[in-house]
Amino acid sequence: MKTFGGIPQDLGQIDNANIILQSIPYDGTSTWGKGADDGFEAFLEAAENMELYDIETNFEVYKKGIFMPEAWTGFSTPVSMFQKTYSATKDLLKSGKFLTFFGGEHSVSIGVIKAHYEHFENLTVVQLDAHADLRSSYEGSAYNHACAVYDASKNCNLIQVGIRSMDVSEKDNMDFYKTFFGEEIKNVGDAWMQQSIDLMTEDIYITLDLDVLDPAIMPSTGTPEPNGMDWHSITRYLKLIFETKNVVGFDIVELAPIPGLHAPNFLAAKLYYKMLSYKFCKS
Repeated sequence: MKTFGGIPQDLGQIDNANIILQSIPYDGTSTWGKGADDGFEAFLEAAENMELYDIETNFEVYKKGIFMPEAWTGFSTPVSMFQKTYSATKDLLKSGKFLTFFGGEHSVSIGVIKAHYEHFENLTVVQLDAHADLRSSYEGSAYNHACAVYDASKNCNLIQVGIRSMDVSEKDNMDFYKTFFGEEIKNVGDAWMQQSIDLMTEDIYITLDLDVLDPAIMPSTGTPEPNGMDWHSITRYLKLIFETKNVVGFDIVELAPIPGLHAPNFLAAKLYYKMLSYKFCKS
Protein backbone atom coordinates (compact mmCIF):
# COMPACT_ATOMS: atom_id res chain seq x y z
CA MET A 1 0.00 0.00 0.00
CA LYS A 2 1.37 3.41 -0.98
CA THR A 3 1.61 5.92 1.86
CA PHE A 4 2.12 9.68 1.83
CA GLY A 5 5.84 10.45 1.76
CA GLY A 6 6.64 6.77 2.13
CA ILE A 7 5.77 6.88 5.83
CA PRO A 8 5.62 3.55 7.69
CA GLN A 9 2.65 1.41 6.77
CA ASP A 10 1.21 1.47 10.28
CA LEU A 11 1.03 5.29 10.20
CA GLY A 12 -0.90 5.08 6.94
CA GLN A 13 -3.70 3.01 8.46
CA ILE A 14 -7.02 4.67 9.30
CA ASP A 15 -6.97 3.50 12.93
CA ASN A 16 -3.56 5.08 13.57
CA ALA A 17 -4.07 8.28 11.58
CA ASN A 18 -5.15 11.70 12.83
CA ILE A 19 -5.17 13.03 9.27
CA ILE A 20 -7.09 11.98 6.17
CA LEU A 21 -5.70 12.92 2.75
CA GLN A 22 -8.49 12.51 0.19
CA SER A 23 -7.67 12.66 -3.51
CA ILE A 24 -10.26 14.07 -5.94
CA PRO A 25 -8.56 13.81 -9.37
CA TYR A 26 -11.34 15.54 -11.31
CA ASP A 27 -10.64 17.85 -14.26
CA GLY A 28 -14.06 17.97 -15.88
CA THR A 29 -14.69 21.74 -16.03
CA SER A 30 -11.24 23.29 -16.61
CA THR A 31 -11.40 25.66 -19.56
CA TRP A 32 -7.79 26.16 -20.59
CA GLY A 33 -4.83 24.16 -19.31
CA LYS A 34 -5.72 20.54 -18.62
CA GLY A 35 -3.98 18.01 -16.41
CA ALA A 36 -5.18 18.68 -12.86
CA ASP A 37 -6.45 15.11 -12.75
CA ASP A 38 -2.78 14.04 -12.81
CA GLY A 39 -1.85 16.37 -9.96
CA PHE A 40 -2.21 13.95 -7.07
CA GLU A 41 0.16 11.33 -8.47
CA ALA A 42 2.80 13.97 -9.20
CA PHE A 43 2.29 15.37 -5.68
CA LEU A 44 2.74 11.90 -4.14
CA GLU A 45 5.87 11.19 -6.15
CA ALA A 46 7.38 14.49 -5.01
CA ALA A 47 6.42 13.79 -1.39
CA GLU A 48 8.36 10.51 -1.50
CA ASN A 49 11.50 12.58 -2.11
CA MET A 50 10.82 15.13 0.64
CA GLU A 51 12.45 15.20 4.07
CA LEU A 52 9.81 14.55 6.73
CA TYR A 53 11.41 16.66 9.44
CA ASP A 54 10.22 20.28 9.27
CA ILE A 55 12.98 22.64 10.39
CA GLU A 56 10.75 25.65 11.07
CA THR A 57 8.41 23.85 13.47
CA ASN A 58 11.00 21.33 14.74
CA PHE A 59 8.37 18.66 14.13
CA GLU A 60 7.74 15.38 12.31
CA VAL A 61 4.03 15.66 11.63
CA TYR A 62 3.86 12.37 9.73
CA LYS A 63 3.98 10.64 13.13
CA LYS A 64 0.39 11.85 13.62
CA GLY A 65 -0.53 9.38 10.87
CA ILE A 66 -1.85 10.19 7.39
CA PHE A 67 -4.46 7.90 5.85
CA MET A 68 -5.18 8.03 2.11
CA PRO A 69 -8.56 6.53 1.16
CA GLU A 70 -9.39 5.47 -2.38
CA ALA A 71 -9.65 8.42 -4.75
CA TRP A 72 -13.08 9.79 -5.55
CA THR A 73 -13.48 9.18 -9.29
CA GLY A 74 -15.96 8.17 -11.96
CA PHE A 75 -17.96 11.38 -12.19
CA SER A 76 -20.03 11.62 -15.36
CA THR A 77 -21.11 15.25 -14.94
CA PRO A 78 -20.25 18.26 -12.76
CA VAL A 79 -23.50 17.64 -10.86
CA SER A 80 -22.53 14.05 -10.05
CA MET A 81 -19.10 15.26 -8.93
CA PHE A 82 -20.68 17.78 -6.57
CA GLN A 83 -23.17 15.29 -5.16
CA LYS A 84 -20.48 12.68 -4.47
CA THR A 85 -17.96 15.06 -2.92
CA TYR A 86 -20.63 16.68 -0.77
CA SER A 87 -22.10 13.45 0.60
CA ALA A 88 -18.75 11.71 0.98
CA THR A 89 -17.27 14.68 2.85
CA LYS A 90 -20.24 14.64 5.23
CA ASP A 91 -19.41 11.00 5.96
CA LEU A 92 -15.71 11.76 6.48
CA LEU A 93 -16.56 14.53 8.95
CA LYS A 94 -18.15 11.91 11.19
CA SER A 95 -14.72 10.32 11.65
CA GLY A 96 -13.41 13.19 13.77
CA LYS A 97 -10.16 13.14 11.80
CA PHE A 98 -8.49 16.26 10.37
CA LEU A 99 -9.62 16.31 6.75
CA THR A 100 -7.44 17.42 3.85
CA PHE A 101 -8.24 17.20 0.14
CA PHE A 102 -6.13 17.35 -3.02
CA GLY A 103 -7.55 18.09 -6.47
CA GLY A 104 -8.29 18.10 -9.24
CA GLU A 105 -9.46 21.48 -10.34
CA HIS A 106 -11.22 23.94 -8.10
CA SER A 107 -14.78 22.79 -8.67
CA VAL A 108 -14.05 19.85 -6.35
CA SER A 109 -14.09 22.28 -3.43
CA ILE A 110 -17.75 23.28 -3.80
CA GLY A 111 -19.23 20.17 -2.20
CA VAL A 112 -16.39 19.83 0.30
CA ILE A 113 -16.89 23.39 1.54
CA LYS A 114 -20.67 22.98 1.73
CA ALA A 115 -20.29 19.91 3.94
CA HIS A 116 -17.93 21.85 6.20
CA TYR A 117 -20.05 24.97 6.64
CA GLU A 118 -23.04 22.78 7.46
CA HIS A 119 -20.96 20.88 10.03
CA PHE A 120 -19.19 23.82 11.68
CA GLU A 121 -21.36 26.68 12.86
CA ASN A 122 -20.18 30.14 11.83
CA LEU A 123 -17.37 28.90 9.58
CA THR A 124 -14.92 31.16 7.77
CA VAL A 125 -13.63 30.02 4.38
CA VAL A 126 -10.25 31.48 3.44
CA GLN A 127 -9.71 31.31 -0.31
CA LEU A 128 -6.16 31.76 -1.59
CA ASP A 129 -6.51 32.13 -5.35
CA ALA A 130 -5.60 34.19 -8.39
CA HIS A 131 -9.23 34.12 -9.53
CA ALA A 132 -12.38 35.30 -7.81
CA ASP A 133 -14.37 32.15 -8.74
CA LEU A 134 -17.63 33.94 -7.87
CA ARG A 135 -19.73 33.21 -10.92
CA SER A 136 -23.11 31.75 -10.03
CA SER A 137 -22.91 29.62 -13.17
CA TYR A 138 -20.43 29.12 -16.00
CA GLU A 139 -20.77 27.15 -19.22
CA GLY A 140 -24.20 26.02 -18.08
CA SER A 141 -23.21 24.68 -14.66
CA ALA A 142 -23.13 25.97 -11.09
CA TYR A 143 -20.43 23.36 -10.40
CA ASN A 144 -17.76 24.80 -12.68
CA HIS A 145 -14.30 25.77 -11.43
CA ALA A 146 -15.25 29.41 -12.09
CA CYS A 147 -17.99 29.01 -9.44
CA ALA A 148 -15.77 27.44 -6.76
CA VAL A 149 -16.65 29.81 -3.91
CA TYR A 150 -19.94 31.33 -5.06
CA ASP A 151 -21.96 29.08 -2.74
CA ALA A 152 -19.58 29.80 0.14
CA SER A 153 -19.97 33.55 -0.43
CA LYS A 154 -23.71 33.19 0.17
CA ASN A 155 -23.59 30.81 3.13
CA CYS A 156 -20.54 31.54 5.27
CA ASN A 157 -17.85 34.11 6.00
CA LEU A 158 -15.63 34.21 2.90
CA ILE A 159 -12.20 35.88 2.92
CA GLN A 160 -10.53 36.11 -0.50
CA VAL A 161 -6.76 36.54 -0.79
CA GLY A 162 -4.49 37.02 -3.79
CA ILE A 163 -7.20 37.76 -6.35
CA ARG A 164 -5.85 39.29 -9.53
CA SER A 165 -8.23 38.08 -12.25
CA MET A 166 -12.02 38.26 -12.45
CA ASP A 167 -14.98 39.00 -14.69
CA VAL A 168 -16.81 42.28 -14.14
CA SER A 169 -20.00 40.35 -13.33
CA GLU A 170 -18.33 38.89 -10.24
CA LYS A 171 -18.21 42.30 -8.60
CA ASP A 172 -21.88 41.86 -7.69
CA ASN A 173 -21.02 38.77 -5.62
CA MET A 174 -17.84 40.09 -4.01
CA ASP A 175 -17.47 41.58 -0.55
CA PHE A 176 -14.68 44.04 -1.25
CA TYR A 177 -14.12 44.63 2.47
CA LYS A 178 -13.13 40.96 2.79
CA THR A 179 -11.13 40.74 -0.44
CA PHE A 180 -7.36 41.25 -0.49
CA PHE A 181 -6.28 41.69 -4.10
CA GLY A 182 -2.91 40.56 -5.38
CA GLU A 183 -1.75 44.09 -6.17
CA GLU A 184 -2.87 45.32 -2.76
CA ILE A 185 -1.00 42.71 -0.74
CA LYS A 186 2.17 43.44 -2.70
CA ASN A 187 2.04 47.16 -1.90
CA VAL A 188 0.99 47.41 1.75
CA GLY A 189 3.58 45.22 3.47
CA ASP A 190 2.27 42.64 5.93
CA ALA A 191 -0.51 44.76 7.46
CA TRP A 192 -3.12 43.02 5.31
CA MET A 193 -2.44 39.69 7.04
CA GLN A 194 -3.67 40.81 10.44
CA GLN A 195 -6.48 42.80 8.83
CA SER A 196 -7.79 39.63 7.24
CA ILE A 197 -7.35 37.63 10.45
CA ASP A 198 -9.48 40.19 12.26
CA LEU A 199 -12.33 39.47 9.84
CA MET A 200 -12.33 35.72 10.54
CA THR A 201 -14.42 33.66 12.94
CA GLU A 202 -12.75 31.01 15.10
CA ASP A 203 -13.20 27.97 12.83
CA ILE A 204 -11.45 28.17 9.46
CA TYR A 205 -11.53 26.11 6.29
CA ILE A 206 -8.78 26.93 3.76
CA THR A 207 -9.20 26.38 0.03
CA LEU A 208 -5.88 26.93 -1.69
CA ASP A 209 -5.66 27.19 -5.47
CA LEU A 210 -1.99 26.89 -6.38
CA ASP A 211 -2.36 29.64 -8.97
CA VAL A 212 -2.38 32.08 -6.04
CA LEU A 213 1.39 31.67 -6.30
CA ASP A 214 3.43 33.49 -8.92
CA PRO A 215 4.00 31.48 -12.13
CA ALA A 216 7.75 31.93 -11.58
CA ILE A 217 7.52 29.32 -8.81
CA MET A 218 4.20 27.65 -9.74
CA PRO A 219 3.78 27.42 -13.53
CA SER A 220 2.02 24.05 -13.28
CA THR A 221 -1.57 25.27 -13.07
CA GLY A 222 -4.38 25.47 -15.58
CA THR A 223 -4.62 29.27 -15.61
CA PRO A 224 -1.44 30.92 -14.29
CA GLU A 225 -1.60 34.64 -13.52
CA PRO A 226 1.37 37.00 -13.11
CA ASN A 227 2.16 38.93 -9.91
CA GLY A 228 1.29 36.14 -7.50
CA MET A 229 2.40 35.39 -3.96
CA ASP A 230 5.82 33.95 -3.17
CA TRP A 231 6.73 31.10 -0.82
CA HIS A 232 7.74 33.36 2.05
CA SER A 233 4.53 35.41 2.05
CA ILE A 234 2.12 32.50 1.72
CA THR A 235 3.76 30.42 4.44
CA ARG A 236 3.93 33.40 6.82
CA TYR A 237 0.25 34.04 6.25
CA LEU A 238 -0.75 30.41 6.68
CA LYS A 239 1.32 30.15 9.86
CA LEU A 240 -0.49 33.17 11.28
CA ILE A 241 -3.88 31.61 10.54
CA PHE A 242 -2.94 28.28 12.11
CA GLU A 243 -1.47 29.97 15.18
CA THR A 244 -4.44 32.23 15.88
CA LYS A 245 -7.45 30.28 14.62
CA ASN A 246 -8.82 26.73 14.61
CA VAL A 247 -8.28 25.38 11.10
CA VAL A 248 -10.77 22.53 10.69
CA GLY A 249 -9.65 21.37 7.24
CA PHE A 250 -8.19 22.44 3.93
CA ASP A 251 -7.84 21.59 0.27
CA ILE A 252 -5.13 22.21 -2.32
CA VAL A 253 -6.19 22.27 -5.96
CA GLU A 254 -5.13 22.99 -9.55
CA LEU A 255 -1.74 21.26 -9.75
CA ALA A 256 -1.44 20.42 -13.46
CA PRO A 257 2.01 18.81 -13.79
CA ILE A 258 4.35 19.76 -16.63
CA PRO A 259 6.35 16.73 -17.84
CA GLY A 260 9.97 16.94 -16.76
CA LEU A 261 9.40 19.93 -14.44
CA HIS A 262 9.50 18.59 -10.90
CA ALA A 263 9.94 21.73 -8.80
CA PRO A 264 6.24 22.79 -8.78
CA ASN A 265 5.17 19.29 -7.74
CA PHE A 266 7.69 19.38 -4.91
CA LEU A 267 6.45 22.83 -3.86
CA ALA A 268 2.89 21.47 -3.63
CA ALA A 269 4.05 18.55 -1.49
CA LYS A 270 6.12 20.82 0.74
CA LEU A 271 3.26 23.29 1.14
CA TYR A 272 0.82 20.52 2.11
CA TYR A 273 3.27 19.16 4.67
CA LYS A 274 4.03 22.65 5.99
CA MET A 275 0.31 23.25 6.60
CA LEU A 276 0.05 19.99 8.53
CA SER A 277 3.11 20.97 10.54
CA TYR A 278 1.54 24.30 11.47
CA LYS A 279 -1.67 22.52 12.48
CA PHE A 280 -0.17 19.86 14.73
CA CYS A 281 3.21 21.18 15.97
CA LYS A 282 1.69 22.47 19.22
CA SER A 283 -0.38 19.36 19.89
